[in-house]
Amino acid sequence: MKFVDLLQKDAKELLRLCNDMKREYFNLRVLTKTTQDVRTSTIRSCRKNIARVKTRLSQLKD
Repeated sequence: MKFVDLLQKDAKELLRLCNDMKREYFNLRVLTKTTQDVRTSTIRSCRKNIARVKTRLSQLKD
């Protein structure tokens, strides 16, 4: 996901997207702890996508 894609979304959509990503990140962490094969790059990209959405949300609040 690129930051440019987030510029067109409103706060409600961004909050929903953030919650979905957090859920996905949690599931990836659980899979890692249960010794299942998870690519570490997916965990990293998921975490960065959450940060992008939170950054855009903070920009909308100002």
